[in-house]
Amino acid sequence: QVQLVESGGGLVQAGGSLRLSCAASGRTFNEYQIAWFRQATGKEREFVAAISSSGSSTKYADSVKGRFTISSDNAKNTVYLQMNRLKSEDTAVYYCNRGGYYFTNGPKSPGPYWGQGTQVTVST
Repeated sequence: QVQLVESGGGLVQAGGSLRLSCAASGRTFNEYQIAWFRQATGKEREFVAAISSSGSSTKYADSVKGRFTISSDNAKNTVYLQMNRLKSEDTAVYYCNRGGYYFTNGPKSPGPYWGQGTQVTVST
């Protein structure tokens, strides 16, 4: 049984920073790639960032490249998403995902395992 638990969301002013955490349990953590997706109200869920099982490769959506950084700590079974220079358009529920295909050049395919999500609200 794979479980993903997100935390770290909140309300922040535009230009500020937040760090999201995704704690994973159930299977060997470093056997799988993990990604972050987000969904704004009234919009489809979209890919944000992914990290390989070894932590050596990362991928980002163009909209967050240069502002967000994904990282992992295998000892803590946790993946992080450091979000800097936040914009109002980053407002969304952020979800952790596992078991998908994220390192393609085209659309990313999420896996079957999702966390409950954490709300990020950026005020102007």
